Amino acid sequence: MEASEPTGPAPEREETDRAVARLGAEHEAVETSLLALQDHAGRRLLEGARLSGATAHRWQGTERTVVRLWAHFDAYTEAVARVREVRGRRRWPTAGESAELRELLHGPCVTVTVPDDEADGTAAPDGDTAGGPASGPATEQLTLREVVERINSWYARALDVVAAAETVWSALPARIDLLAAELRRTHALAHSVGVRPGEHPAGDDLARIARELTALRDEVVSDPLAFWVPASGSSAPGGGRPDTVRYDRAALALEDVRREIEAVLDVRQDAEQRLSQLRDLLYRAERTFAEARQARGEVLAKIAASEVPVVSGPPVALSEQVAAAADYRRRAQWHRLAPLLDRLEERAEDELHRARESLTAVTAPLALRAELRGRLDACRAKVARHGVDGDPLLADRYDTARRLLWSAPCDLRAAERAVLRYQRAAAESVVPRQAGAPGGAASPEGAAGGMPAEGGSQA
Repeated sequence: MEASEPTGPAPEREETDRAVARLGAEHEAVETSLLALQDHAGRRLLEGARLSGATAHRWQGTERTVVRLWAHFDAYTEAVARVREVRGRRRWPTAGESAELRELLHGPCVTVTVPDDEADGTAAPDGDTAGGPASGPATEQLTLREVVERINSWYARALDVVAAAETVWSALPARIDLLAAELRRTHALAHSVGVRPGEHPAGDDLARIARELTALRDEVVSDPLAFWVPASGSSAPGGGRPDTVRYDRAALALEDVRREIEAVLDVRQDAEQRLSQLRDLLYRAERTFAEARQARGEVLAKIAASEVPVVSGPPVALSEQVAAAADYRRRAQWHRLAPLLDRLEERAEDELHRARESLTAVTAPLALRAELRGRLDACRAKVARHGVDGDPLLADRYDTARRLLWSAPCDLRAAERAVLRYQRAAAESVVPRQAGAPGGAASPEGAAGGMPAEGGSQA
């Protein structure tokens, strides 16, 4: 490349260089946003779902919008590349090159293809219209600013659809499933006291709620946008909340039925209530033990060299004794049932307490890892505030600690030592910097600031 003397005013050349730099940063931001949209969980779910109703209609339009987004971005990228090529020819652009740069930066230099439906006069996704039909693909000339504004508009519209769908799918189906599980437990309880459809109004209500929850879940899965309430006065993509009116109505109806069944249960003797409480305690203990067993497997997979206590199995013997107590009640053998219930209630409480302690014990390594991560991030933020984060030793020790904490399986002992070494090195780096402050005054936050001094440790 040949060197040349500057041909234009320095301020104009500097302004052009700043505009080129802004253009590059803006291009990178647009690309990042489009890639994030491409990888959005809501978009992947929409692509693989069998949609209906409003969601099917809006997703069909969104897919076309995404295609046009990338087509415009490709044309935008070519224009940015042309700007960079012209500016990179020589250090001091000639008058002709300066004029060319001004035209590229501010003139209609982006050529985009107008889809057939827009070329026929129908509205484009952003509301523009093109001329009448042409013999070949119609094109449109836009400035860099215009193409970015159009991309941003389409991006916001597409993101609004995928974010809303993901929010509804993340919220409503899980809540419906939980309510359906509660419905099944209530139905089983109702059946045990003779509350059945066709024989008791509460049984009919349970059947109706079951049908409503089944239909509601199917509709939510196939048409999530029908259950989306946009936020009033908000222009941010994805602003709004799921519509839970039907879910709330079903939950209230189930709660009413449950209270009615409890009223039926109150008519029964105290023994039946105590048996129900026993079954609930055992169910919670079994579920807690199951969570502990699952958590133990996760700890063994994620934490290295960690002594994880063994989780015992479900309380089978207690369950068998509860079944025996229920048999005593059916046979009206109250003299045998009373002492057995006393013993079972105490043992069931102990079993639930033991299950909770087991869950706490097996998840302790994960809690320690989370604590170490928090300490590492807090220390790094402290180092950054003191302006010593560029120290190679600090960077090396931070990377070592972070690699240990975010690897699987994680060696907790080595990770804790690495975090402590980083904290100590950070404290040693911060203290000299504070000592060199004008007047030798120490920082109001103190030299340690959450970082242990040499030879110490952080609790």
